[in-house]
Amino acid sequence: MVRLPRIPPRKRCAPDDISGEQASESRLYAFSPETKEKLRKFRLGTSRAKDPQAIIYIIDQKNQEIRPEDGEVYTKMEDLADELPDSSPRFILLSYPLTLKSGRPSVPYVLLYWLPENCNPNSRMMYAGAVELMRNTAQVNRVIEVEEEKDIISIESNLQGED
Repeated sequence: MVRLPRIPPRKRCAPDDISGEQASESRLYAFSPETKEKLRKFRLGTSRAKDPQAIIYIIDQKNQEIRPEDGEVYTKMEDLADELPDSSPRFILLSYPLTLKSGRPSVPYVLLYWLPENCNPNSRMMYAGAVELMRNTAQVNRVIEVEEEKDIISIESNLQGED
């Protein structure tokens, strides 16, 4: 009979610790203090908004920094869809006020992960490696992958199902 060595249990992380997966992501990608502050202000400021609000985020390929693309806040989904590139992924923070079927008002705060079908594999991998870090740093409730403009324009139906 072969005896296998006993493997000690994994150390539990305190709630403030970064998980192993996120730790490697945070070494690859970075947020400037200004971007972190913008994320916080957007999250807190949009919870009482009457109109949808969205900001597009990119990963700067030179320094691997995740930052707002242009700082513009979009309030119309059609305008947002028109601004997205046909062949590059993007992160979109979206706060979308709506009334649920039950009649209760809701303001879902989500991360749209724009991943067009024809984007290049390097960009696809870069954004795939950063999606959890973006999700955790932005403190969104859920991530929704979108591939086509019509997915953005009809996002309300997707959000209605969330409850």
